[in-house]
Amino acid sequence: MKKIIAFVIVAFELCFGNLKAQPFPSADEKIPFLCTFSKNSQKDWGDDDFVQIYFFVVPKTEKNPIYIRVFDPDISGKHDEVHDNFNSKTKFSVYGGKGAASNPDAKKQTPTGNYKSGIQLSSKTFGNDATDDDKWYTFGPFNPVEGELQPDGYVFKLVIEGMDGDDGNLYKMFLSSLPNENKPIEGGNAYTYEYSFRLADNKGSISHLYPFVADGITAVKISVFDFDDDGILRVVSVAKKGEITKSSGNAVWLENTHKIVSEEKNTSLDIQFVKQQDSKNNNVVVYITNQYGELMPFYASPIGGVPKFKFKIGIKADN
Repeated sequence: MKKIIAFVIVAFELCFGNLKAQPFPSADEKIPFLCTFSKNSQKDWGDDDFVQIYFFVVPKTEKNPIYIRVFDPDISGKHDEVHDNFNSKTKFSVYGGKGAASNPDAKKQTPTGNYKSGIQLSSKTFGNDATDDDKWYTFGPFNPVEGELQPDGYVFKLVIEGMDGDDGNLYKMFLSSLPNENKPIEGGNAYTYEYSFRLADNKGSISHLYPFVADGITAVKISVFDFDDDGILRVVSVAKKGEITKSSGNAVWLENTHKIVSEEKNTSLDIQFVKQQDSKNNNVVVYITNQYGELMPFYASPIGGVPKFKFKIGIKADN
């Protein structure tokens, strides 16, 4: 297990210097929105625990203030999912300092215990307010050193909690070097251990998630909640053109285990959600574990780049 963790650290240090994209979700993921439902919602609307935790990595070399920007943080209007009428609130809180990212409770599949570890740097609760509808809200400025120092950089944590109500809050985020503009920070990235997101509505659309497979990993288990039998799950890697498994049904978890071959180690996987019908408002939750049951993070910018299947062509030698 220590070897797996050590290799992930090395991979971060080698690969983060070339990363530039900090939208979350990223363009490569093709995910319309992230989502958090309020605590009185029914779980078959697509959120299993009404709390999401995201981490933002700022390179150690960054000296200028950074900002975490959220698009459409309110619960009303153009993008959010209403049930009867908008009566909900969502709390966004930014944490840094010791334990913000390293505390084990911050990396659980279901947030319990001290998952709000670290020092709270900023917090705001949003409700039905047209002021923030379809607009960007900026948290910060933050000094990079206010994050928790980790081998890959300074890490900030954003905890998003569904408070009173029963509506769904759909939003996007961006790690920016400017307060009023989405300007990437050279070498930054973002990740989460449990992804809660909205699928596109149209048949044939494909959303992507990118976990990194460290050297010691021999198998991964992908757990999907509330896919609503809306399509298929396909796993693509440098060694596999696409392992296909069935999707989960309404308000239930489905687990799929995939063995890892040697060519896939030290690369990212491409977990694809392929829609096979037109449908609206399908929200899903996903997490992935290795053979030890440890959660593996999904990266907005995949380490090593988006994996591409490598065709192998055999050449028969002449006698």
